[in-house]
Amino acid sequence: MAEQLKVEVSRILLEELKDPRLGFVTVMHADISADLQHAHVSVSCLGTEEERASTLAALTQARGFIRKLIGQRIRLRYTPELTFHLDRSLDAQFRIQETLNRLHKEHPTS
Repeated sequence: MAEQLKVEVSRILLEELKDPRLGFVTVMHADISADLQHAHVSVSCLGTEEERASTLAALTQARGFIRKLIGQRIRLRYTPELTFHLDRSLDAQFRIQETLNRLHKEHPTS
């Protein structure tokens, strides 16, 4: 169920939502509560902190519209309330890779 929600939210962001505040957004995870009433959607987006905050604000403002479309596309007794969160795992991976690259340049193997 969570995977289907993730796919549908991704499709909606790509095809339906035309907010200029949205940057390059990727849906990373979707977690649905046991009673299917609440869903937490983790998104990753490129850009500065201001751009990320703007993207998150746009998603939060559009969550009713997104929820309505999900209700039309996925047949459930209740359409879950959506909450969007920034996923910063890609930032951590990028910092680790930068550190490894720097260390490799400073201490090349023979």
